[in-house]
Order: sequence, then structure tokens, then C-alpha cells
Amino acid sequence: MVFFWLTAFFLVVILIALIIHQLMCLADLEFDYINPYDLASRINKVIYPEFALQGVLGLLFLLTGNWLTFMFCVPILYYNVRLYQRQQHLVDVTEIFNHLNREKKRRLFKLINLVILLFLCLIWMIYSVLEDDE
Repeated sequence: MVFFWLTAFFLVVILIALIIHQLMCLADLEFDYINPYDLASRINKVIYPEFALQGVLGLLFLLTGNWLTFMFCVPILYYNVRLYQRQQHLVDVTEIFNHLNREKKRRLFKLINLVILLFLCLIWMIYSVLEDDE
């Protein structure tokens, strides 16, 4: 069980790094450090890996029966699927300035959810290590 929580912990850390990278790119655009084309290419490069990692993490929690942590993954999974179905998951170069605040709020919501999930994974990982010692 410790291996499972360790895997989940590192997956969540990678997801947090991807979201922070996207937020930093959006902040760079806001302060005019990069142009919209570079922003779109940087963010669109990490969208599919982010979606895939989020799906793997949710599937991992589902298959191991960790319902509480799975329920924290469900809103982001649903949101990602909805964005993909509406074809709004990629950043559009021509519309990024109009949608800058919305894009930042999306990523902040994901970041908050992932930080909560990180603490849950950390707590359960420590609990699993202590349980294995007994």
C-alpha cells in the first residue's frame, strides 16, 4: 500500500508542477514577458499530459478503492472531459487576452484541488507506513 501512495504522491506533485508552469506562463503574458503565440505553444504542449496524468491518478484511486481521494479527483476529471468535448481545452492565440482571467481561475481551481489531494495522499502515505510497521 505504501508503493501505491508513493506513486499517487509523485503523480500529484507532477500535476501541481504542470499547473504552476501554466500559471507562470499566463502571468508572463499578463506582464508582457512573452507573446501570445509562445504562451499558446507552451501551455498547449502540457495540456494532454496533464489530462492523461489526471485520468491515471483517478483510475488508480478508483481501482484501489480509495473513494475519498477518488471523489477529490472527480470534479477535475469531469471538468477536463467537458472542456475536451467542447474543444475548449487548448489555448487559442487570438483569444487569449480576452480569456486571460478565466484561464487563470481555471488553473487556480485545479491547483487548490490538487494541493488538497496532495495533503490527503501525504497523510494516507504516512498512515500506511505506520500501519506496516505494526
